[in-house]
Amino acid sequence: MAVEAQQSTDKIINSSSSKAPRDAVPTIGDRAFKGVGDLIKLLPSGTVFLFQFLSPLLTNTGHCSTVNKYLTGVLLLVCGFSCCFSSFTDSYVDDDGKIYYGVVTKNGLWLFSDPKAGTRDLSKYKLRMADFVHASLALVVFAVVALLDDNTVSCFYPSLVSKEKTMVMVLPPVVGGVASFVFMLFPNNRHGIGYPPSGTTTKDS
Repeated sequence: MAVEAQQSTDKIINSSSSKAPRDAVPTIGDRAFKGVGDLIKLLPSGTVFLFQFLSPLLTNTGHCSTVNKYLTGVLLLVCGFSCCFSSFTDSYVDDDGKIYYGVVTKNGLWLFSDPKAGTRDLSKYKLRMADFVHASLALVVFAVVALLDDNTVSCFYPSLVSKEKTMVMVLPPVVGGVASFVFMLFPNNRHGIGYPPSGTTTKDS
């Protein structure tokens, strides 16, 4: 009986150990959710909130004068630059638990405030082709969100709603789906401004 019990226990252990590597492999669903999560990180919530808050004011709720159009154009440029710029930022946590942010370069990470930056090897943070892919997607997604906003449409091209209503309704989810698929192929591993490394609870530097 003892021998049979031991053999049964060994089978359970071997079965569990054989399944562990298989379970550790990301499924299609896991990759899809990771892509959606990266898409959410793609557009900093602060930038989108800023646009949604200021757009009705600067466009006069869609009833634009020439001044309103110039101001709205400046807002679009600033918010678009913010989305792209965030794709080229990253961060790390030092031995004391402080988070330091910087801009990625071809040689590594150019830090904003770390006094010991010269003694650290930051080459692993260097610029990658995926950063340009993410920045391009950020600009495209934000452009779709902002340029098809009701106030923006009414300000710059009011006839678009009546002539291309289907495109206005379909284009945002299509672009979002394509961007999520691309992020499945090129995952975003950066922890840029606004998205510090997960699990950090210390005060940002």
